[in-house]
Amino acid sequence: MNSRLLYKIFRFYVDGFRSMTVGKTLWMIIGIKLFIMFAVLKLFFFPNFLKSNFDNDSERSEYVIEQLTK
Repeated sequence: MNSRLLYKIFRFYVDGFRSMTVGKTLWMIIGIKLFIMFAVLKLFFFPNFLKSNFDNDSERSEYVIEQLTK
């Protein structure tokens, strides 16, 4: 692809996003939902198992190797 075509495609999306009214609000909602899913839920439902159960990196690596080779 030549750079002029890429520029036209980029401008198409930029101009379309600028002219949105409801779409900007929907993208904001999508962004907030993604933040909640990846940041907040990770903190509460996916604790760092290896860090909390093992003291150093060598113990963690041994555990991971054991689990992978089972």
